[in-house]
Amino acid sequence: MTENPTSPPAPDPIPTAEAAADRSGRTRRLLGIKGGDVGETSIWQIRLQLMKAITWIPLMWGVICGAASSGKFVWSLEHVLIAAACMLMAGPLLTGYTQTINDYYDRDLDAINEPNRPIPSGAISLPQVVTQIWVLLLAGVAVAYGLDRWAGHEFPTITALAIGGSLLSYIYSAPPLKLKKNGWLGNYALGASYIALPWWAGHALFGELNPTVMILTLVYSMAGLGIAVVNDFKAVEGDRQLGLKSLPVMFGVTTAAWICVLMIDIFQGGVAAYLISIHQNLYAVLLVLLIIPQITFQDMYFLRAPLENDVKYQASAQPFLVLGMLVTALALGHTDSLVS
Repeated sequence: MTENPTSPPAPDPIPTAEAAADRSGRTRRLLGIKGGDVGETSIWQIRLQLMKAITWIPLMWGVICGAASSGKFVWSLEHVLIAAACMLMAGPLLTGYTQTINDYYDRDLDAINEPNRPIPSGAISLPQVVTQIWVLLLAGVAVAYGLDRWAGHEFPTITALAIGGSLLSYIYSAPPLKLKKNGWLGNYALGASYIALPWWAGHALFGELNPTVMILTLVYSMAGLGIAVVNDFKAVEGDRQLGLKSLPVMFGVTTAAWICVLMIDIFQGGVAAYLISIHQNLYAVLLVLLIIPQITFQDMYFLRAPLENDVKYQASAQPFLVLGMLVTALALGHTDSLVS
């Protein structure tokens, strides 16, 4: 019996669990999330994978916090567009540069821990990676210079921050210094790059960068050190083989997990105490209320199984950390507005 040529086409098959997993893995891969490291075919998707888009968010948030702490940001189209340009500089451009150069110098380590990453898998050539590094760096510095021109800075503060942060990123990843070899120094450099530097840039864009903001954000970066340590748990075996002194390698997984959570909680508590000292009691209470769920997720996920739950812990607990940063920034902005 022949088929009826006029019969409607068969419906598309119901998506399988495997297809859903493929889509999830592809999304994770493009964002640079652990567990999504299957090879890509498009060179632009490979370049995006190198830039680890998920890591842009803290830097962009830091710019928002800096704008808030300046007390001078207003909800106008001009300010929103300028803030967006600063977020572009801090996130896709300079963080993209940082992640690409880190993958370039970590290709031997990734060959052990994540062999399907773009460079060790051969999905992109080393000259192409070097080109990407330079394009992102130069574009980031150019945007920074344009922001200085807009702000009317006599000294190019934001350009200096962009160049200094880029240099810090280089010595973090590249020999002979390779700060990431040292668990304490390397992770603090990473924490400061994710919290203090973009905060300074956002603050300088709209206001006057002052020692109080600089010192407080450097203290906050100690909490960022704890967050940075979380990333070391996925690379324990490779770090051990290559002699990198990450905290999990030096102290063991369990002790390093406790160091990580204590750094996050203690220094946020110190910032809350500072807010009380400047009579910003409401903001201090809000910050403490945001620390409490962090401690809950630390106990539920990270302290019990840090190697298995590092990503789950970051997804559940980090939103409270970044909201706490904004609360602190608003308190500083409110204090500046009262003074002025």
